[in-house]
Amino acid sequence: MIGRLRNMFRVPDLRNKILFTLMVIAAYRFGSHVPVPYVDFSAIQQLKESAADNGIVGFLDLFSGGAITSVSVFFLGVMPYITASIIMQLLGVVIPKLEQWQNEGQTGQKKITQWTRYVTIGLAIIQSTGFVFALKQGGGGLFGSLGLPQGIELIPDFTAWRAAMIVLVWVAGTALVMWLAELITQRGIGNGMSILIFASVVSSLPSGFGLIWTQGGQLKFWTIMAILIGMIAAIVYVESGQRRIPVQFAKRVVGRRMVGGQSTYIPLKVNQSGVIPVIFASSIMSFPALIATATNWGWLQDFANDYLVRQDSLFYMGLYTLLIVFFAYFYTAIAFNPAQQADIIRKQGGFIPGIRPGPPTERYLARVLNRITLPGSLFLAAIALTPLIVFAAWNIAEFPFGGTSLLIAVGVALETMKQIDSQLMMRNYEGFLA
Repeated sequence: MIGRLRNMFRVPDLRNKILFTLMVIAAYRFGSHVPVPYVDFSAIQQLKESAADNGIVGFLDLFSGGAITSVSVFFLGVMPYITASIIMQLLGVVIPKLEQWQNEGQTGQKKITQWTRYVTIGLAIIQSTGFVFALKQGGGGLFGSLGLPQGIELIPDFTAWRAAMIVLVWVAGTALVMWLAELITQRGIGNGMSILIFASVVSSLPSGFGLIWTQGGQLKFWTIMAILIGMIAAIVYVESGQRRIPVQFAKRVVGRRMVGGQSTYIPLKVNQSGVIPVIFASSIMSFPALIATATNWGWLQDFANDYLVRQDSLFYMGLYTLLIVFFAYFYTAIAFNPAQQADIIRKQGGFIPGIRPGPPTERYLARVLNRITLPGSLFLAAIALTPLIVFAAWNIAEFPFGGTSLLIAVGVALETMKQIDSQLMMRNYEGFLA
């Protein structure tokens, strides 16, 4: 393994990409700890000390790497861009123009990317405005679930000018995060946004494990470490699992040559939707808390605090599981179109052995996809709920890791390693996965 790590830095081009990616990550982590102006630093410190990895604040803080509880310039982190990307992908199913852009290849993708940026800025303005008022309310608003005393204001002497300045800083921070992610994608290693999420998730692990050591003792610490290793192994195993659909191409004469007669396969992943269902489900579960903060409706706040903030309740776990399964099927249906795939196979002169081309192939692909999506969605639910059950049973408040963070970290690490491995193999070096 040491020799393979050394191979990464023997190739100048690959070495420069890795170093550039690390520099961008360092800049992102620095910005995640620079507070915005006009906030009360003592109240921020109290917020960080009382914050736990639960509820809406814990979910958002996961993707910002602590920027939420630090009230930094990167307060919103990558969440506006993720939400905008999901919105654009969903709208591509119902808006013909977006669907046309998706079929135009690289040119259409540039247009979609540009509009995703516009939607990101719009969402950042809306979310920043809502969070400014949530910070003004302090312990009585969104952060009340973290144990902040009533009456504490994170923004003292609140005025419209100060609120507008903070909103402007957060929106500019969101645009800067977007730019940093695109820099990594273009000049670094891996997908930029995924790398930044990975950095945010991993940055909170050391402090979390330290708290487990002090709160639970050595026995619970090593037990949790064993559970963590088992979950990572399960994620790697399932993420690599595929159902390969064989496809045979008939021989045909093109000019004076005989072409075709080849056999290949369609790789259908067991977890076709990745971590998206977990993110969707967490967002839906957190949405009532945001609405309650914005509207100040007492009954909605009570409902959110009783059922949607307490992650150790049976209602939360049951609803969370149902939402993960639903969104797994929903996103898989959007990402993989059996009718389109069957039409592509037919036009290329291929067929699945034992299945007639056309509608029978479409029905076969849909049936196989539905069968493998169920265990994949249940696996996602099990990974998401296992840490909640363990920490609730041991009454541990500070979560060192969650199912969502593990899925993201392991998935991004695997994809990045595959990219590095492919570049090493191209240059006749032994890679990680060899």
